[in-house]
Amino acid sequence: MRKVVYPRAGGVDSIQIVESEDPEPGLGQVSVRVHRAGINFAELMMRQGLYGTSPDFPFTPGYETAGEVIGIGEGVEGLEAGDRVLAMTGFGGYSEKVALDSGRVFPLPDSISFDQAAAIPVTYGTAYHMLVHLGNLSLGDSVLVHHAAGGVGTAVAQICQALGASLIIGTASGPKRSFVESLGMRFVDREDEDFVEVCKNMTEGKGVHHAIDPVGGGHLMRSYKSLRRGGKLYYFGASAAVKGDKPSRIAGLRMWASMPRFDPLKMMGSNKAVFGVHMGLLDDESVFKGHLEALSGMLLEGKIDPVIDSVWRFEQVAEAQRHIHDRKNRGKVLLDFSPE
Repeated sequence: MRKVVYPRAGGVDSIQIVESEDPEPGLGQVSVRVHRAGINFAELMMRQGLYGTSPDFPFTPGYETAGEVIGIGEGVEGLEAGDRVLAMTGFGGYSEKVALDSGRVFPLPDSISFDQAAAIPVTYGTAYHMLVHLGNLSLGDSVLVHHAAGGVGTAVAQICQALGASLIIGTASGPKRSFVESLGMRFVDREDEDFVEVCKNMTEGKGVHHAIDPVGGGHLMRSYKSLRRGGKLYYFGASAAVKGDKPSRIAGLRMWASMPRFDPLKMMGSNKAVFGVHMGLLDDESVFKGHLEALSGMLLEGKIDPVIDSVWRFEQVAEAQRHIHDRKNRGKVLLDFSPE
């Protein structure tokens, strides 16, 4: 089989595709023939050596895949060869075949495509965890989301609409205005508008109930200032540390140097909350499983439907990741590992 490997920290030109032995399922495991793998911004940061929870180089990235079961290990029940499944790999998903614990494999109804399945876990799982699990999103709430045209941004828009949020404010670059507005968001041009001022103006000076920030650095404090009293800020990324497809030490240092230091006394006085979110480090897997079950139900009911920007053959993984680095994607980007 073939798989994608990050041999060292570097730009997209450092990515390799190598031959490897087919994985055999061990005790309690299944092997899966991958058809689709999701690309996430975290995996771009891993390639640059900027993601603290990555394995040591060399390694194969890939949090989420969709495909079919091709092997069953001893002790596995409820799954059979040929079953269509979603596989939460954690790492290693950019491969033609993977072997993993059966508890991380979920059967797919025939009505859910491999594209939809591979686009759900990380982006929708993150959005659901922030807004619903942590934030208790309620009817009539207002939400600010940055990188609104990306995978998490589009997931936030759909979940908010499904649960009755009254106002969704999305920041993005000027060329993405029509796309963001088509998702039911109030578009904010991140280059030409002050999103703090927009949030205040559209909420009678109060600010929004929820702010979702994957940028970091000084940008995070501005998102905090966009909140009303009792509001909640969710931080789940560090895109400010990434400038282009090659590692930038200067960008990383600038982001870390400008990260805000939140004062607990001031937070208490305003009743604001700050959540740091990293779904890959969620200890209680039953929580994430519950998220997936809820999202599957919403998908089957037509309340959400993943926005797929593009699907690239895995041999084009460098071009696919450059597409995201260049901020061209509108929704989720996937890799195609299906047999030709």
